[in-house]
Amino acid sequence: MNKVYGCIDGTKSTAAVIDWAAWSAQRLDVPLELLHVLERHPEQAAVTDFSGAIGLDAQSSLLQELSSLDEQRSKLAQEAGRQLLAGARARAAAAGVARLDTRLRHGELVDTVVEMELDARLFVLGEHRRTASSSRLHLDHRVEQVIRAVKRPVLVVTNDRFEAPQRFVLAYDGSATARNAVETVARSPFLSGLPAVIVMAGSDEHKARGQLDEAHSLLADAGFSAETAFVQGEADTALPAFVKTQPAALVVMGAYGHSRLRNFFMGSTTTTLLRMSEAPVLILR
Repeated sequence: MNKVYGCIDGTKSTAAVIDWAAWSAQRLDVPLELLHVLERHPEQAAVTDFSGAIGLDAQSSLLQELSSLDEQRSKLAQEAGRQLLAGARARAAAAGVARLDTRLRHGELVDTVVEMELDARLFVLGEHRRTASSSRLHLDHRVEQVIRAVKRPVLVVTNDRFEAPQRFVLAYDGSATARNAVETVARSPFLSGLPAVIVMAGSDEHKARGQLDEAHSLLADAGFSAETAFVQGEADTALPAFVKTQPAALVVMGAYGHSRLRNFFMGSTTTTLLRMSEAPVLILR
């Protein structure tokens, strides 16, 4: 596990992904590899799938023209990918990253990150697409697939601008998964030196305080400056609202626990916090 992989795709969040990946590689003191995967989109594949429907009497010139069009599209995509990576490399180098590489791959993003998982310390990728309503966000299905497929941490960039975090907000629910997330943070240099806010949502503050104190002790023993917070209400509304009160924050959470927090954070199709949070989210496994 000795690289940060910055997964870029040329969308609006690409610059922020590069900046977050560069910041992460420097914090972890590991090399950075910027990755761009050329995926075949269904609407493009449909152009070359006409051959089976044209029939035996089709003009061979038409088939050749379709094949040539597909080849041209592939070459253009490769050249655009190389230019994207060249620009990304220059941006990361300007941010101070010395150990830096780029990679252009064909295939599916999820398959590619799974292939590279053994060599990964962290994956950084962009997140959502905005819908017509600015208050509702749709989670890119590829992001959720990556989160579910890999066991390495994933940093999801949820906006188009990088701002170095001044604190991190750790979502906690007292479960084994949440405790493991706290222990991971405590062992890693990634967030060292940043103040922490450990937050828990629910209805029983007395019970929550004991669990919060346990998490606080784990971080305090590791040298973190930490405070705790309890927010009344359901996690799906209370936690995003709390995050909005924390400027320049990075949200940290565990994934795939066995609690109501798990159902909130990693739903079957979307993650409410990822859809609603303006702060980037670090997901720990």
